Amino acid sequence: MADHIATEEEKEVLEKYLLQFLNLEKRYPLLPGVENEEAIAGLMGLETDELNKLRDRFLANAKQAAVELLEDPDVAEWIEELPFEEGDTIVALGDSITDDLQGWFNIFEHLLDIGLESPDFTFINSGISYDTSSDALKRLNRDVLSHEPDWVIVALGTFDAQRLHVAPDRPLVSLADYWENLNTIEATVSEITDNPLIWITPPPVITEMLQQIRLFHFDLFEDDLSSIREILVGKKGYIVDPLGERMHSEDEEHHQNEDGEEEGSGPAPWNYLSDGLHPSLSGHTNTVKELVRFLALSKDPEEGASLETPDDYEGQNVDLEE
Repeated sequence: MADHIATEEEKEVLEKYLLQFLNLEKRYPLLPGVENEEAIAGLMGLETDELNKLRDRFLANAKQAAVELLEDPDVAEWIEELPFEEGDTIVALGDSITDDLQGWFNIFEHLLDIGLESPDFTFINSGISYDTSSDALKRLNRDVLSHEPDWVIVALGTFDAQRLHVAPDRPLVSLADYWENLNTIEATVSEITDNPLIWITPPPVITEMLQQIRLFHFDLFEDDLSSIREILVGKKGYIVDPLGERMHSEDEEHHQNEDGEEEGSGPAPWNYLSDGLHPSLSGHTNTVKELVRFLALSKDPEEGASLETPDDYEGQNVDLEE
């Protein structure tokens, strides 16, 4: 039994925001008591059955999202065209957007388990909350290579782009270092599998919502995330959502205001939790749909091709010397 029992207000915060990212067993795998559910629950001020009940709820949400995705005939068709083979091990390397108990990777696992006639895959979620590419690189051997994966999905970059309140004039990880980190991840993974890497670009954020959360000591801006996507677009392999548009409303109408600026564009708030950073269940579902679509429809990923880039895309070249 926990010495400190969380108040009702604290439990509400845990349930609505924190708990789905507090996978302490993954962040501190070497702690002797990390497999003790009672100890983990006690750190959160919960009884063991309360912790398991809440975690099971998030996992159930992911499964239900997969069921609903399969009602889309396009998704049902795309999963039949995925490049995976029987017995493949699929590892996801990412941050809290991947680590989320009701996140895209858990939905993706359920989607294939439910939607395919005879699924035979091993899924390993190696996302750890708030990791940068530098953090992920340090644990690459333990959390990725040791599993001898056939496929590796890399979803990093959001927290590289954070601008700390104490140093707002630069992103935490420079574009040059991000580029180097990804090159090292790519080269190392390529030594154990012939399959191309799968890169998922950082989703857009709603900065105004993020700035209202006192918990965070950083800001995130679309310009920085866009620069990171520019680097990913140049990688070989599958590049999922190169323009960072997956959190936008599918039925959004766009028009220009009196100054000629487009209105009505941008990410939809319902695709996010209250911080405007972490996707809600609908946001994660959006990511899974894009992941499946790109895997099924991409051409020649070994040469770095993703879906064709729209003709009107005006990307800026990234200067790594800056």
